[in-house]
Amino acid sequence: MDLFAKLKTNMGPLGKHSEFADGYFSFPKLEGEIAPRMKFQGKEVLTWSLNNYLGLANHPEVRKTDAEAAAKWGAAYPMGARMMSGQTTLHEQLEDELAEFVHKEKSYLLNYGYQGIMSVIDSILDRKDVVVYDSECHACIIDALRMHLGKRYVFPHNDIESCEKQLERATKLAAETGGGILVITEGVFGMTGDQGKLKEIAALKSKFEFRLLVDDAHGFGTMGKTGAGTGEEQGVQDEIDLYFSTFAKSMASIGAFIAGDADVILFLRYNMRSQIFAKSLPMLLVEGALKRLELLRTQPELKDNLWKIVNALRKGLHDNGFSTGKSNSPVTPVVLNGTVGEAAALTYDLRENYGIFCSVVIYPVIPKGMIILRLIPTAVHTLEDVEETIKAFAAVKEKLTSGTYKNSELALSVGE
Repeated sequence: MDLFAKLKTNMGPLGKHSEFADGYFSFPKLEGEIAPRMKFQGKEVLTWSLNNYLGLANHPEVRKTDAEAAAKWGAAYPMGARMMSGQTTLHEQLEDELAEFVHKEKSYLLNYGYQGIMSVIDSILDRKDVVVYDSECHACIIDALRMHLGKRYVFPHNDIESCEKQLERATKLAAETGGGILVITEGVFGMTGDQGKLKEIAALKSKFEFRLLVDDAHGFGTMGKTGAGTGEEQGVQDEIDLYFSTFAKSMASIGAFIAGDADVILFLRYNMRSQIFAKSLPMLLVEGALKRLELLRTQPELKDNLWKIVNALRKGLHDNGFSTGKSNSPVTPVVLNGTVGEAAALTYDLRENYGIFCSVVIYPVIPKGMIILRLIPTAVHTLEDVEETIKAFAAVKEKLTSGTYKNSELALSVGE
């Protein structure tokens, strides 16, 4: 059998919708300057789908630094991997400043978030070690655990009682194998917007011996008094043994970092294959990240503006009968009931007739019969943007409830 033959007959649960979805519902092209209002298929839309939480993508100081760094260094410098020829003083400076910001001894720069955390997990575990993790952990964590040759135990999302039971199982097994235990969860879960129960998990350290790894991609810069993340928000930053975040959210850039005790970070520097055998993060991104981190520290009004919009949006949605689940972070999921076809028709209506662009989440990412419209508020949205969006959502909700979308040509063609 030809290896590729099966790909043509089975495009996967999302790919099977590609004929009608490609270029519109999936792989859409937003054009123009990164801002609350952009162009989609030639029309201006109010967009709520960009992880530009603090509005740094087009902050004048950030744009100036990025442009000057690109002119000074180009996109190539430094050449080679960090271990061989890609080390610079500015890389080290950024690592020191990141570690200080998140209250850890040391940090290590990573080229990408997805690849980075996979490599962190792969590096610190061997077949004797046992992993306990939240069922809703991001795909990058799940992919990393697929590479793990040892045992792993999953607990239902934020179910601390189950987490404790899995730790009991892990403790027994680790005693047999001679390995250690790693618990993995997230600071903010990117789909549902609720915080991981870091405080409750950390409290289990009094009963079990384990290390805690937290992916705080959506919490870094948005949560906590200083923006140091969800651990700071919950008062347990010191209990997080390995703190991870990406630059792709609050920092509006490319790259990531892992922070923790100095000896653990030293181990990772010498054992993370994704960094040992990959080119160093380009200098223009390093200088840009230094500027972004400076703004996180010195302009708290960025986070304050973000939360003003978050709270206004959340209140407006709740006042109009919408559910945002258990979200207690900027991530704002609007939870509706309907088929995949109704989701397509509703989303099309929002974009074409109301000028609102947001991400739609359907089965198999979430259970059948559920639709999530995922909104990402930012510091550069306005209260007028919120008001316009609430009115549009109220209108499409009425159509969804009345069955208008169910009988539409688009919904009937999609089915399900």
